[in-house]
Amino acid sequence: MARPTSPHIWIYKPTITMMMSIVHRITGVGLFVGTALLVWWLGAAAAGDGAYAVASDFFDHWFGRLILFGYTWALIHHALGGIRHFIWDFGAGYGEARHMMAWATLIGSVALTVILWLIILL
Repeated sequence: MARPTSPHIWIYKPTITMMMSIVHRITGVGLFVGTALLVWWLGAAAAGDGAYAVASDFFDHWFGRLILFGYTWALIHHALGGIRHFIWDFGAGYGEARHMMAWATLIGSVALTVILWLIILL
């Protein structure tokens, strides 16, 4: 007799809460990489003018700015997702509210990132 197989991601219809769970994990990995770049920048600042100039040139380039923008979004998105999970720890936010909270996490993280970068650039 064949063993039954467990359902997996290809069986379930994707929902916003499922996607936000996956994105939360991805942003966690992105924060790891981004924090390594932050440590590089801080180390370069401590190492002297030459090393700091190299790091500054990297982050002043459009690709470096894109990485910083993505890092900012990942940080805000991950933090809002953590707040959502914190609310769930108290037993609140289940039922239909979980969909609203997932959308609020996504929309809020994008909006806060754009607002923060507008403030930084102005």
